[in-house]
Amino acid sequence: MKPSIWLRLDRWARHLTPFGFAFVLVVLSVIPLQVPGFARVVPFLALIAVHHWTIYRPDLMPSYAVFLIGILQDLLSGVPLGVHAVVFLLVYGVVLWQRRFFVGKAFVITWLGFSIVSAGAALLTWGLISAYYVTLVDPKALVYQYSLTLGFFPILAWVFLRWQQAFLKEE
Repeated sequence: MKPSIWLRLDRWARHLTPFGFAFVLVVLSVIPLQVPGFARVVPFLALIAVHHWTIYRPDLMPSYAVFLIGILQDLLSGVPLGVHAVVFLLVYGVVLWQRRFFVGKAFVITWLGFSIVSAGAALLTWGLISAYYVTLVDPKALVYQYSLTLGFFPILAWVFLRWQQAFLKEE
């Protein structure tokens, strides 16, 4: 028997939440705060979502969703169009390639893996932006941005994991 429209709509909405989380994180990362210089060091929040969902539910975070998140990040943050899209897709590919290693490992291993992947992502972002503007962008902001991203990782990973356990059980 075919599931009811409400059941299918519920399943569709639940499966859209990883993309929704990443979308919200992009928007949160560009909200202007009254903190001087914060815009230069705002953490890569959407990168955390891409990393987490690629490991634990890659079926709910396909490459086209990662691309859209990257383009949205570029448009809203004023970065040259395509920079975050390319970086997020490369992170997606690397994490998907190493997914078997991360699944079932302790949180510390996942965090360490994220620290390595996000360092590469930060350096690549810095390099692409520097190349676009044909000048070396100050790398100090990159260090602070990277540190903040690592600090936010445990919080967001915990939220994503709880959401996944409660609403996105394997079907």
